[in-house]
Amino acid sequence: MDIGPNTDNTAQQPQQEGYHESRLERYSTILNMVLQGLPLGEMLNALVLLIEAQKIGTRASVLLISDDGKRLISGAAPNLPDAYNQAINGVEIGPQVGSCGAAAFLSQRVIVEDIDTHPNWQQYKEIPIDCGLKACWSEPIKDSDGKVLGTFAMYYDTIKSPTDQDLILIQEAARLASLAIERSRGMHVQRLSSKIFNSLPIALVITSEDNSVLSANPIFKSLTSTYYANLKLFDVQRFLSHSPAEQIADLFDHLSRGHAWQGELKGLRTDNDIIDISLTVAVIRDSFTQQNCFAWLINDISARKNAEQTIHFQTNYDQLTGLANRKYLFDSLQSIIEPDDLHKKNEKQFSLMLIDIDHFKQINDTLGHDKGDLVLTLMAKRLSSVIPENVLLSRIAADEFALVFPGEMSTDSLISMVHDVSAVLDNPFSVGGQHLKLTISTGLARYPDDADKVEQILNCATQAMYNAKSHGRNCFKFFNQQIQKDAERNAELHLRLKTAINEQQFALYYQPIVNPNTGLIVKAEVLLRWQYDGSFVSPDEFIPIAEESGFIVQIGEWVRNQAIDTITTLQKRGLAIPLSINVSTIEFWTSELQQRFLAYFDAKEAEFGAQGFPYSLITLEITESLMMKQLDTINQLLIELRHRGMQISVDDFGTGYSSLSYLANFPVDQVKIDKSFIQKISMGTRHEALIEAIVSMSRALDLSIVAEGVETQTELDFIKQQNIEAVQGYFFYKPMPEHAFFELLAKQAQTK
Repeated sequence: MDIGPNTDNTAQQPQQEGYHESRLERYSTILNMVLQGLPLGEMLNALVLLIEAQKIGTRASVLLISDDGKRLISGAAPNLPDAYNQAINGVEIGPQVGSCGAAAFLSQRVIVEDIDTHPNWQQYKEIPIDCGLKACWSEPIKDSDGKVLGTFAMYYDTIKSPTDQDLILIQEAARLASLAIERSRGMHVQRLSSKIFNSLPIALVITSEDNSVLSANPIFKSLTSTYYANLKLFDVQRFLSHSPAEQIADLFDHLSRGHAWQGELKGLRTDNDIIDISLTVAVIRDSFTQQNCFAWLINDISARKNAEQTIHFQTNYDQLTGLANRKYLFDSLQSIIEPDDLHKKNEKQFSLMLIDIDHFKQINDTLGHDKGDLVLTLMAKRLSSVIPENVLLSRIAADEFALVFPGEMSTDSLISMVHDVSAVLDNPFSVGGQHLKLTISTGLARYPDDADKVEQILNCATQAMYNAKSHGRNCFKFFNQQIQKDAERNAELHLRLKTAINEQQFALYYQPIVNPNTGLIVKAEVLLRWQYDGSFVSPDEFIPIAEESGFIVQIGEWVRNQAIDTITTLQKRGLAIPLSINVSTIEFWTSELQQRFLAYFDAKEAEFGAQGFPYSLITLEITESLMMKQLDTINQLLIELRHRGMQISVDDFGTGYSSLSYLANFPVDQVKIDKSFIQKISMGTRHEALIEAIVSMSRALDLSIVAEGVETQTELDFIKQQNIEAVQGYFFYKPMPEHAFFELLAKQAQTK
């Protein structure tokens, strides 16, 4: 009787049944642990023990791939020696790094029947052999995309080859490990996402198409508590009911087409609490319901908006009177002269009236600056009460006001308006127990009849106003023949300037800049002086003419030549300090002039040769009007000079039209606080606060600071309190000729 087959079948049947039962137990155990969300280490440990129970003599392990994909770290190996586990934890993977390192690197099964002789183990075999391990089979653990997550290994204390059933078992173990790892990581990501969702510092709510709330974070619940009371619906229309209708329509139009939307709107927190919000809405397609869901990301930006409004007010309005300031006036006139629609250019007309209170300084000197401020406030109210609504009223200087009358106005209409303005001064001002009768000097100019540029039209009105002052005050003047006489004077100075350049009638004076704490000279400003026929011509008189005529370019180069010679001389005497050199905006007016400016320094650099040009000892002082141009070519020029070691300083900061954006975007190293601010320190905390703001802003932008015009101990004490590093003014030194400057530096050097 042939009983072989029957005998084999009888022997295999119980074995197969036992294997399937244990397999079912393994899957059931691991799946239950996965569904319970147990820790990964606990699941892997259980899997190892189940495999070891199935295969007597086996000691199994799970190693996990590191985040960088280059190393293996311990996952579970409860029955392997601690010394072995510690030795292989963190081992780098590679094609010949044992069994597990090779399996992870090659992404394929690696069977090592004899560790002692296998080439993969030659560098590492002492570790397992010392622990009594002689064979190791390793199966890579892969995710659903085939990416290696780690390895499952079976160790034996004898030289051993796997059977087919062994291979099935190790492959099954790797699959179960993959299930545990992927599920654990997925739950980790889900928990992490939930934490992030609930920890977002801005409100987030997910809704369905009918505004049902699917999920919301705590910030949203707090932000919209009035509408979230039932935890079911987000009443979007009501929440956004105070927003512009066109924006709301655009929002829902985007959402209806499945497009995201972003913008700033008004949100209704409560019936009496309207907030500014930044809203981003993303459209998400729900694969289960086949409907769109919406993720509403809501950020309360009320504080930012309030800050912007505050900054806008401080930038564009006078804090004392609440009127528009000089910058706002300038911008308004610029928008008329250069409108966005170029076709409207030259269609606009306006008249500009400048008003200056006569003898206002006497009010400050006799009654005090606080009473002077009160007069200005009352003056602003009276002017506001008499002018038409379409007239822009601004305060552009201490006691100067400007009115812009839009459209074409006849001379008679303008005169009538001057009389109306003057009439508001008929009643005396009651200030400090005294009744003050004020008069004003008024200048008028018209665009485009008198000028076609903002600076020019302002200048025309200013000259007309000064003309009124020169005629005894308490009157008005149009820009007319008197201004023509001034032009004749300018022509005379123009001719003298040309001679002065040819005959080198100029000289440099130097005003030291000192450390306010030590009194030591740390720098000096180079100042241009012109002596003609034995007397000095004021720079305020000839510099504007030089700029207008273009002579300033030649004069500027002469000043720089002399200043560089001074630096060289001081270096030879061991007295070198940096010099600040003023540069006119005109010298940068065109690209040709900018190239000429840079070429000048290129030539000087070549002239100095190996000894090196002293860029680090030169500071260029520019004006705020140059920053306003913000041409890329100017920026690149100054950036290049800074790269070579030169510093850039903004002179008379705060007196022009500059803004924070200009200062932040322009290549600047230093600001010089104008003396007009310094000299008002004693006038009260408002003026101190203004300087403090400039100092704080400058430091935030990493700019050094120089205070100009320091003349009194009170001013110096305040400067020291602000930790301003350098001061310039008559309190220490007046401008002096070169020989006196050299003697002063030599004396300072001797006393060190």
